[in-house]
Order: sequence, then C-alpha cells, then structure tokens
Amino acid sequence: MDKSATYNDKVVRQFSIMVVIWGIVGMLVGVIIAAQLIWPALNFDLPFLTYARLRPLHTNAVIFAFGGSALFATSYYVVQRTCHVRLAFDKLAAFTFWGWQLVILLAAITLPLGITQSKEYAELEWPIDLLIAVVWVSYAIVFFGTIAKRRIKHIYVANWFYGAFIITVAVLHIFNNLAVPVSLTKSYSIYTGVVDGMMQWWYGHNAVGFFLTAGFLGMMYYFVPKQAGRPVYSYRLSVVHFWSLIAVYMWAGPHHLHYTSLPDWAQTLGMVFSVVLLAPSWGGMINGIMTLSGAWHKLRSDPILKFMIVSLSFYGMSTFEGPMMSIKTVNALSHYTDWTIGHVHSGALGWVAMMTIGTMYCLIPRLYNKEAMYSTKLIDVHFWTSTIGVVLYAVALWVAGITQGLMWRAVNADGTLTYSFVESLKATYPYYGLRLIGGLLFFSGMFIMAYNVWKTISDKKPVPVAVLEPA
Repeated sequence: MDKSATYNDKVVRQFSIMVVIWGIVGMLVGVIIAAQLIWPALNFDLPFLTYARLRPLHTNAVIFAFGGSALFATSYYVVQRTCHVRLAFDKLAAFTFWGWQLVILLAAITLPLGITQSKEYAELEWPIDLLIAVVWVSYAIVFFGTIAKRRIKHIYVANWFYGAFIITVAVLHIFNNLAVPVSLTKSYSIYTGVVDGMMQWWYGHNAVGFFLTAGFLGMMYYFVPKQAGRPVYSYRLSVVHFWSLIAVYMWAGPHHLHYTSLPDWAQTLGMVFSVVLLAPSWGGMINGIMTLSGAWHKLRSDPILKFMIVSLSFYGMSTFEGPMMSIKTVNALSHYTDWTIGHVHSGALGWVAMMTIGTMYCLIPRLYNKEAMYSTKLIDVHFWTSTIGVVLYAVALWVAGITQGLMWRAVNADGTLTYSFVESLKATYPYYGLRLIGGLLFFSGMFIMAYNVWKTISDKKPVPVAVLEPA
C-alpha cells in the first residue's frame, strides 16, 4: 500500500519539525527568564528583554508553538490512520500550518514590544486573536471533515479527545477574547471587574484542561499502545475517562480566584469540581500505564516508552497536586508562591513535553520512512537529561513555594509580620539556582533531540515501514 498516495503526511511532517524548533526557542526563553530572576541585570536595561515581556513570550512559545504544533501534527496523523482515509481538504490543512506559524511569529514580535491584553495565556491583541480563530475553525473543518468521510464506523477514543479539545478551545478563545478595538495594537475587554476575572480563569484553567490535557490524552491513547505493541488496557475505562473528564473539567477554573472578590459560592464550586477531577484524571493515568501489562520488559530497552510512562506518572502527580492545591486551606499557603510555578512545570515539562518528545521519536521515523531514529542511545541520554531536569526544577520550586508561604504568614506575638518580603526572597534564591540548573538540563535535551531528528531525516537510505493500523 502506497502511504504517500493514501495519506497526507506532508503537513504532519511540517508540524513535527516545528515541534523541535519551537521547543528549543520556547525553552531558551524560559532559561533566560529563570536566569534573570537570579541576575536581574541580564535584561541589560532593554524593555523588550525584561522579565515582564519575556515571560508571556515563554508561555505562548511552549504552550501554543511547541505544544500546539505537536497537537496539530499528531491529530492529523492519528485521524487519518484510525479512519482509513486521507485528510480532508489538503489546501485548508496547509493553511492551518502556515497560519499557525504566522500566529507564533506575530506573538514573538508583539509580546516583547509590550503589545498585550494582559490576560494569562491570552495576551495576544485582537488582530492576532482573529487570525487564531480563523486558523482554529479551519483546523476543526479539516479534522471533523476527515472523521465524516471515515471508512471505519467506529471512532477511536483518541479522536474523541482531539475533537473535544478542538471544539472547546475554539469556544474558550472566542468568548474570552471578545473585545472592543481602539487601535491596531490596543483593545479593551467587553468584561469588567469580577466578571472579567471569572471569564479569564474559565478560559485559563480550561486552556490547561483541554489544550494541555485533553489534546495530549488523545496523543497518549494512540501512541502509548502503538509503541508498547499492546491494546489499550481498558477501552471501557477510556470512554468513562473521556466523558467524566470533559464534564468535570469545565467547572474547575474558579479555584484560581480563592480569597478574591469572586462570590464565595463560585470559589467553593471550583474547589469541589477540582477535587472530583482527581478521579477521571487518575483513571486515565492508570489506563495508560497499565497498557504496558505484559510488556513491562520493554522499558529496559525502549527509551521512547520510558518517556511515555514517566510522562503519565507526572500526569498522575500533577492531577493529584492540582486538586489538593485547590482546597482553600492549602491554597491559603500555596497561592502566589513558587509552589504554583512548580506545579505548572511538573505538568508542562513532566506531562506535556515528555509525552510530546516520546511521541515525536515514535512518529518521525514513520513519517520519513525510516526503520528507527538515528540513535536509540541518544534518546536514552535525552530521557535522563529531561527526567533529572524536571525533577530538579519541580522539587526546587515546591520547596521555595512552601518556604515563601510559611514566611509570608508568620507573625510575631504582637501581630506584626515576622519576615519582610525581601527576607523571603533571599531565602528562595538557592532554589532559583536549582531551578535554573533543571531548566538548562531540560533545554539541553532539546538539542540532543534536534541532532537525532536531523540525522534521522538526512539519512539517504529509507526503509519501508508498514502502514499503521488503529491501535
């Protein structure tokens, strides 16, 4: 069977290469701002190099450029293989690639210039938001158009997760970014006060819930069974996981607004749904890990599976930590501290990046008709650099955050604060150093990956690979 005549893999290859490139760029900016927190003079008194402008560039580059490109690539790949049809609307699929890269380029220009809506994960101004909406609707047309013309009646569970992610992100993006433009580079949100905060965290937490969770669970449900050579542990559990996750996640956003002017009932609602969210999340983690039942021995020789299993472990840990931090009494200690940053990065690096990297190592040889990646040894080295890096990073910030929380709430017998803010900052400095080392390790792994991918692609001796069937 001629794969090139059957499937549109050109757009998948394009997005896959950009995953590696944007991973390096996004993590480089992360390393720079981590260093600036230790040595503030590293901004060289240049406005576009200040932490305040580079930090949103870092989050957008890692989430939407690196993670987004991975989701486009894998969803286009998986939907074709599981539906046994070519991707719908080739030209529209090509538009989603070039349109998404243009969005990222515009973000890289505008954010350092200080052109921003000042909304978390939604900083980009209205012209770019319009472009995102057009690209995203085009993405939905391509994806669901492919589902509609499928030759297989059954819709594999990975496509349910991808589909939910695509629809929900469209709704979140459009409604959170409703604004009144006053110039080409400035607009004002139609929401005000506490309603604006509520909308923002309905969007912000579900950007995590659907962009960084549901989408990557779609990736997990196809590529973990594929790499393990085993069927998914429980198909029934995967369906329960899907419906319970999408039903519960949407309500969890208010836990970002504890002890604010948001009505107390809404804060409590967010907390309750966040705690309930633990059940479907751990159901998914168990389903992924137990897929290796009968194939655990493969972990000894397959570093790609190591990436995936460690990723699922971090998913389980992050989805335990998140509900715990949403409980008001815990949140009173953790909120506004580096514990939150540690939590975010254990999810973003431990879960999202590790699953993405493992999946790319699984996917790229197939896309370029190679027997395997250029070097399995380099994948193993990359695995250990990434794992040690993320553990150092997360642990350092957990300790830093708890230290900050305890110091900020410590009071003397007369009711005055025991520590000044500067004293708490001084106490966290050593952990910022550890965070930087962890970030550098993770960042260095991306160069190992780039070299391995380049050597794999440039190999002039292609080896035919059988067409993949549904997992």
